[in-house]
Amino acid sequence: MNDRPVRFGLVGFGAWGQHHANAIQVTDGAELVAVSASSQASADSAKKTYEAVDVYTDYREMVQRSDLDVIDVVVPSYLHHEVASAVLRADKHLLLEKPMGVSLQECDEMIQLANDRELMLAVGHELRLSSMWGKAKEMIDDGFIGDPLYALVELSRNPYRQGANGWRYDIDRVGSWVLEEPIHFFDLARWYLQSNGNPSSVYASANSRQPGHPELQDNFSAIMHFDGGAYAVVSQTLAAFEHHQTIKVTGTKGALWASWSGAMDRTRHPTFSLRAFDGETVQTVPIDKPTGELFELEDQIARMVDAFRNGKELHCTGKDGRWSVAMCLAAEASIRSGKPELIRQAS
Repeated sequence: MNDRPVRFGLVGFGAWGQHHANAIQVTDGAELVAVSASSQASADSAKKTYEAVDVYTDYREMVQRSDLDVIDVVVPSYLHHEVASAVLRADKHLLLEKPMGVSLQECDEMIQLANDRELMLAVGHELRLSSMWGKAKEMIDDGFIGDPLYALVELSRNPYRQGANGWRYDIDRVGSWVLEEPIHFFDLARWYLQSNGNPSSVYASANSRQPGHPELQDNFSAIMHFDGGAYAVVSQTLAAFEHHQTIKVTGTKGALWASWSGAMDRTRHPTFSLRAFDGETVQTVPIDKPTGELFELEDQIARMVDAFRNGKELHCTGKDGRWSVAMCLAAEASIRSGKPELIRQAS
């Protein structure tokens, strides 16, 4: 085992990129060596915050460094394919924020690049590392609820942050709003119902509270069917307040109900609980470690360190990331057609 620090480069130093930088800094075994920022102002901010870190305004120059082990990419969705491809072609392991890409072709090309070069490609579905959402998965896999038949993953929150230069409210750069946050919940639904095979079809509906912008889907709901007969409901509203997420999973024997609430998504002081029914009694399952995306982001960096050093399995592979994009794009197509749509599997 190699105990030297795993050297990270970071592409993107916006609001979420700054959280990634902090997660790298506080993770045992990780070292933030270089940052690439999209503007001089962001670059100046990175240099002020991390004086010992080399700062670039051109990521292409940074990824060519020979001393970087893993590059963490946190840029707007429409740039994922471009930046990630450059990272992989520079023979660096990759941690890529979700969505993996804005098309399945982009996903397939990145997977092929990583496979050809025998590089790690992890996608940032950090909820899989949650002490609570992950505990629910563990209990499902252990047979606590019997054979899983149904999952509900639901979110009620305040509107999205606009992002640098308003990119998140520009559909040409987002690709689809289903790719923004519902993608996390499609990923969880597929993860929880994995014993039912692959997701096969989805029917979705959405509307917007913003006049003249139906593409900005504040309210979204979908029902997704699996090959094995189970189904999932994924639902979200961005027209509410604070940040409240719920999952409910039922099976042939019992049920799980988990909930998470915070004044905002990026809080270190949430309230959360997991309750479980085994067919006879209801119990509250203890969750010893706080859960929330800031905590899971740190766990994600730690998993990359463990994967690099020890060959630990990635929490979310490129194949998983592609599935998430496929589910979302099928849901977007269903919104447009008003009909159920098949989910494209990898060839």
